[in-house]
Amino acid sequence: MRVRILLVATFFAFSFSLFCIGQADENMEWMNKNIKINQIQVFGSHNSYKEAIAPALMEMIKAENPKLARELDYSHISLTEQLNLGLRKLEIDIYYDPEGVRYAKPYGITKLKEMGLPTGPEYDPEGLMLKPGFKVLHIQDIDFRSNCLTLKICLEELKAWSDAHPTHFPIVITMNTNDGIIDKPDYTRPVPYDTEAYDELDKEFLSVFPAERIIKPDDVRGDYETLEEAVLAHNWPTLGEARGKIMFVLDQSNHKLEAYAKGHPSLKDRIMFVNATEGRPEAAFRIVNDPIKDFDYISQLVKKGYIVRTRADAGTEEARTGDTTRREKAFACGAHIVSTDYYNPDPRFGTGYKVELPGGVVARWNPLFEDMPDFPPAE
Repeated sequence: MRVRILLVATFFAFSFSLFCIGQADENMEWMNKNIKINQIQVFGSHNSYKEAIAPALMEMIKAENPKLARELDYSHISLTEQLNLGLRKLEIDIYYDPEGVRYAKPYGITKLKEMGLPTGPEYDPEGLMLKPGFKVLHIQDIDFRSNCLTLKICLEELKAWSDAHPTHFPIVITMNTNDGIIDKPDYTRPVPYDTEAYDELDKEFLSVFPAERIIKPDDVRGDYETLEEAVLAHNWPTLGEARGKIMFVLDQSNHKLEAYAKGHPSLKDRIMFVNATEGRPEAAFRIVNDPIKDFDYISQLVKKGYIVRTRADAGTEEARTGDTTRREKAFACGAHIVSTDYYNPDPRFGTGYKVELPGGVVARWNPLFEDMPDFPPAE
């Protein structure tokens, strides 16, 4: 009798587990068909490529500019490791180097050698920075270490992870195209970005990712006259349409935005979205960095249909003090993407400050929209 009871109990437990799996599959199918990417919330990292500045160089920076040294005192693990942790937004800063060599010998290393100070780990042992292309670094000559030295290498790493996780939530990559001049002797002068440089950048994306693996402005605009009209009509892809894809965003304004949009009305045939203000035909994605000051503004943008990225922390301040006000506002304002330098806490500060979605999930239903069932397990 005991054996019979055990068999019956096991059967019902197994049947219930199958029912739950079936329900989860049905939920997933419904969400893939009905939820759009502007209805979910994810988190990611800021300056995702950045490695730590060598201690001796950091001391030199601190002696000249303590505030800057404090702001630069953070680093990241590899892009792959970040994606494995559940981050679905990354940021890459690039310098245009069409001839090569320009960023191969940072002045910071040269200066340390002259002073007989340790320069840190060997920089670019494979000579990657000698070749033409887009180089990945934060600030020329002082904050130049990267976990992927060239854009091509970053993209290839990203694609390898995406290939291995074909149903992942869409990954947003914000791009800063740096060309600012540091007006000091011996510092590298960047090549300015123009329309030709941006044409080359779009080609670089397509050299790694096929067009069908990228969410492009053309995909959102559809039959609408402008991209903004499509966005205000919430014509974003569904979650199912966006799974396994990448979305690139140019985080620049003024002349750089104009150079990228030139000859491409509503970003027709362009790869990246841009941070264009409302009222422009290219407006779709907004980067608003302060969720405390701009809490209501961000919420209004989200409800209208724009996708918004904000920051949970900046300049290492929140991690040092443990203040979570900005982090909580960032999630509560409804920004679709919350960016941080601290998906892992920095043990040096002893505050335990960390940013993740409630429950440690990869994505959740945007809190500004109506209540929905919990997301089933997903990538």
